[in-house]
Amino acid sequence: MRVLGIETSCDETGIAVYDTERGLLAHQLYSQVKLHADYGGVVPELASRDHVRKTLPLIKRALAEAGLQAQDIDGVAYTAGPGLVGALMVGACIGRSLAYGWGVPALAVHHMEGHLLAPMLEVDQPAFPFVALLVSGGHTMLVRVDGIGQYQLLGESIDDAAGEAFDKTAKLMGLDYPGGPRLAKLAEQGQVNPEFVFPRPMTDRPGLDFSFSGLKTAAANAIKKSDGTEQSRADIALAFQQAVVDTLAIKCKRALQQSGLKRLVVAGGVSANLELRRQLADLTTQLGGEVFYPRAEFCTDNGAMIAFAGAQRLQAGQSEDLAVITRPRWPLQELPAVNAS
Repeated sequence: MRVLGIETSCDETGIAVYDTERGLLAHQLYSQVKLHADYGGVVPELASRDHVRKTLPLIKRALAEAGLQAQDIDGVAYTAGPGLVGALMVGACIGRSLAYGWGVPALAVHHMEGHLLAPMLEVDQPAFPFVALLVSGGHTMLVRVDGIGQYQLLGESIDDAAGEAFDKTAKLMGLDYPGGPRLAKLAEQGQVNPEFVFPRPMTDRPGLDFSFSGLKTAAANAIKKSDGTEQSRADIALAFQQAVVDTLAIKCKRALQQSGLKRLVVAGGVSANLELRRQLADLTTQLGGEVFYPRAEFCTDNGAMIAFAGAQRLQAGQSEDLAVITRPRWPLQELPAVNAS
């Protein structure tokens, strides 16, 4: 089954074609970073308008890359949430309209399920069951995964997501948008400085929920008190990154131990952070387990993960009617299960 995937949940237009027998056939991505850079963050209306301009040309390019015509597509999958409602509407309307015109089924895909299943695009795939850490600009959550659609939420952020905290702290430091990756780059020049010691939020109590708002405030106070030199900024970036990574690692260890599972999947934009990968690799090795990631280009939003996730459900017979419904907020655990057969 050949599935066209469309991702337009925020500031990246992602298009891909996935074949359930041959794997990923094409992958096209356009980032709106330059468009939003002057504003220091994503402007929803501008994001929606740019998706309108870019989606159809990228679909044509993806089909050409795959060597396919419209009549070769067996289904269309599009992101229906969570995300920016205007941006979601663009991809959903285009995806549902193409499916109707081509006479094939369409499926609304949960954005976070796309991230969760992204490591399945790799040769070394995690087997079910596993614990998933979904960590991005909009979400931080731990999920027990027993199969596609078989999700148990173990813990989530009660305020800022980890990626959001990275971006906001980077902005406080005067770093350009997108701030998270730039802060991580600056941290490479940092040194451990006793003047900058940040808390590991909610690690001193039971449970698997996260909170990064207070950590962001602690970083803001440190920035104000620092001497403003480049080295101090780098030291603060290092201390902040280490606090986030330590917090995520502590909660992952707790989730693996409580669930009795050995496999950990990490996905979402922050999963590209090298220090997080290093620490989680050490952690899972100590526990006698394994950690799985998508390749770097599939950590951030992309069409490949949507095409793959959609293909699993379309192949199982799931599809949408003609009504186009987007869900800016959409609990992951509401998704129906897909039978392993």
